[in-house]
Amino acid sequence: MFIDSHVHFDRFVKDGIFEAILESATEAQVLEMVAIGGSTEANTLSLKLAKEHPGRIFGCAGYDRDLATETYELAELREFVANPFVKAVGETGLDYYYTADTAKEQQKLFNENLALAVEFEKPVVVHSRDADEDTISILKDYSNAWKGEGSRCGVLHCFTRDITFARQVLDLGLMISFSGIVTFANADPLREVVQYVPDDRLLIETDSPYLAPVPMRGNRCEPAFVVHTANRLAELKDCSLDSIANLTANNARTLFAL
Repeated sequence: MFIDSHVHFDRFVKDGIFEAILESATEAQVLEMVAIGGSTEANTLSLKLAKEHPGRIFGCAGYDRDLATETYELAELREFVANPFVKAVGETGLDYYYTADTAKEQQKLFNENLALAVEFEKPVVVHSRDADEDTISILKDYSNAWKGEGSRCGVLHCFTRDITFARQVLDLGLMISFSGIVTFANADPLREVVQYVPDDRLLIETDSPYLAPVPMRGNRCEPAFVVHTANRLAELKDCSLDSIANLTANNARTLFAL
């Protein structure tokens, strides 16, 4: 059984194919999924799906970096995070690839999300792109403030960086999640990181509807495709697909207290 630890369901719901996506996931033995938040709309949908599909879909709520220069209500986010159907804060983080000019605003919003994660002892789902130094600096303070179980403070999702950054993330107690990018032809450096990450810190995700793995490139990604990523990880870890399925599912259950 597989757990897809990072799914954006909004496009599937909007296009009226949500039930078909769930059916495909079931056929692929992807029986549990984490619905990611990031805005009021995404948080609302994540919570709604978690309530409608208990034990199958689990909710998250956060304010992502795109809202850094927008008007947002922390009191509203606090209500979302307090809900027992919400298992994590996120996604949230820093992205300087497109919007380095809003770095200060992104850092402020990231810290506000992290404060809620500490308050409610719910892990954080972190996005980081071209922001390694600031991400680690902020996560150091968060890691020091975290009072929950050490294995549950958070995950760096859709990891794409090098072993140096991976080591820093792991030293702070976070897990690392790999998406379909690890199957891409030009991802040899990332595949080296997979071999470095300890088994008890490893997660898999699709980041649906983005980043479809080989051999599904060119298609809209969906949770069923996480099996292809898992198969690549099994090759890299020199173990069976069942082993990868079990250990990543167990890690997801630990992190999100499923």
